Amino acid sequence: QVQLVESGGGLVQAGDSLRLSCAASGLTFSTYTMGWFRQAPGKEREIVSRISGNGGTQFFGDSVKGRFTISRDNAKNTVYLQMDSLEPEDTAVYYCAATSVAAVLAGAQRHYNYWGQGTQVTFSS
Repeated sequence: QVQLVESGGGLVQAGDSLRLSCAASGLTFSTYTMGWFRQAPGKEREIVSRISGNGGTQFFGDSVKGRFTISRDNAKNTVYLQMDSLEPEDTAVYYCAATSVAAVLAGAQRHYNYWGQGTQVTFSS
């Protein structure tokens, strides 16, 4: 079956960088759009970024543009989220997800078929 396993979360401070990874198995990885979502306490889950199967098309939420980078290594079945200049508002559980929908159309949770369990990013004061 399909499995998505996130890693790389942790405790961060203002201006820190962190790289999240999501290792996928059980699917033809290069044919799937991969997305990163996050859910902060008391808030709805929101899409952070998504990337097309070949990596050539990427989208970012307004709150992370210029600070976060998404990439993928199809040889390793892994997608990454590089988070720079972290802010307290970035505190959330981060989830990766996979969909067969083209990246240009896959802007909502309902488009995604498979989800990981999430990794926590917590801001330390």
